[in-house]
Amino acid sequence: MQIFLLPELKKSLVNFWRYMKKYFLQLYQFNTWANQRVIKCLIDQSINHEKIIALMGHIAAAEMLWLHRVKGLPKPDVKLWSNYQLDDLSVMLEEADKQWLNYVQSTENFDRELNYTNYTGDPFINNVEAIMIHTVNHASYHRAQVAMLLRQNGFEPVNTDFITYDRVVRGQLKN
Repeated sequence: MQIFLLPELKKSLVNFWRYMKKYFLQLYQFNTWANQRVIKCLIDQSINHEKIIALMGHIAAAEMLWLHRVKGLPKPDVKLWSNYQLDDLSVMLEEADKQWLNYVQSTENFDRELNYTNYTGDPFINNVEAIMIHTVNHASYHRAQVAMLLRQNGFEPVNTDFITYDRVVRGQLKN
């Protein structure tokens, strides 16, 4: 069945989808920037703290897992909680972030329901937009835990606030 829309409504929907694409592109560019800043911070300070590395590995693995679900791909060969090496994490996050950005750039409409099973096999249905927002919020949550652990262990965390990212993008702050 074909649905006919009034031209004004159709134009509004097209504008809304463009806005959502722009929103998700900015959100995932921020996420990439924040992940890169944390990894650089860890490398620069030669961090080998097991919990810090595990948290960053969890971010990388979760990003790949959600991306594979959203794209309808087989489950990636990652472990949500594992003992990754810092060099491996850098590559994993770079690849996950690159693939998420490619997905956002190549997709026009994210408003669809996704049936999937979680890591333990329980079935769920969520909207892809909600999954995309969750994925970035999840990473922000764990980056904050990394920052806290760095400070508690005598290291200097890096600022990964969204507003800082916006100021860097606008040229108001140096990266």
